[in-house]
This record gives sequence, structure tokens and C-alpha cells, in this order.
Amino acid sequence: MSIRFGILTLSDRSARGERADLSGPALAELIHAQSWSVAKQAILPDDESAIRAILIEWSDSGEVDVILTTGGTGFAPRDVTPEATRAVIQRDAPGLAETMRAESMKKTPHAMLSRAVAGIRGRTLIVNLPGSPKGAMENLQTVLPVLTHAVQLLTDDPDSEKSH
Repeated sequence: MSIRFGILTLSDRSARGERADLSGPALAELIHAQSWSVAKQAILPDDESAIRAILIEWSDSGEVDVILTTGGTGFAPRDVTPEATRAVIQRDAPGLAETMRAESMKKTPHAMLSRAVAGIRGRTLIVNLPGSPKGAMENLQTVLPVLTHAVQLLTDDPDSEKSH
């Protein structure tokens, strides 16, 4: 099954061009290695209303199955990605965020500072990832094994029952 992704990098500095976005391209490379596609990619500043707007736009467009956000999940005052995500999702998918944190805790105690969330809007899965390329990649690799089945379920794919 081919999965269509949107990758949204959330960083004031990257949005201003002061720092290169390393996480978005790294995630895209991993997605392409799975023979999946990146249908949308953007960089936004840490602005809750702008994040909400693009998450709604991309989810409701029907052009992506999964939206990966990278950045804005920590304790800094401008880290508002989880709040923006919660505002637009219709159903939580807590197992994804819990598993990413649990796996990350094996590598660094800083993982307990992650406020990342995951959830569903319509037929689109939204997953918050850390902003660092290493953290984003490790967290995506943690959930990769279930993404095909998740998208099959979200899209009412008749083959979804075969992968149990």
C-alpha cells in the first residue's frame, strides 16, 4: 500500500531562514525509502493558529494519509504543536505517542519532556515528532510498523483485516 505523507516543520528560526530544516528532509528520505510518497511539505513558525490552519487544510484536502509534524513539542513557551494538534483532531491515538516516548526513554531521559500527541482528523493520521533530526527519525521508525495498517483502517481498505 502506498501512503501519502505531509511533513510540517515547525520552527521560528527555520521559517525565518536562520537555520536549515534538517528534520523535514530526513523524514522525507525515510518515507521514500519505504516506497511511500511526500505529497506536501512546509515550514511554519511556532504559531498555533497557523499550525491549526495548515493541519486542517491538509487533512481535509484528501491529498495526504499521514501528517508528520516535527518540532514544537517541548517545554519552551513557543512550543505549541501539541495544542494546535489537539484543537484539530477528532479522535486521539495515544498509543503512538506513548510508544514513541517509551522507546525514546531507552535512549535519553529527556524523552519524558516530550508533549507530542497523535490523533485522527477525518481519514488522516497526525503524529507529532521531535524537532531534532535524530529524535524525529527515531520516533518515526518506532511507529513505521503500524502505519500501513493504520491507514488501511482509516480508509476502510478491505485488506485491513488481512494484516492482523
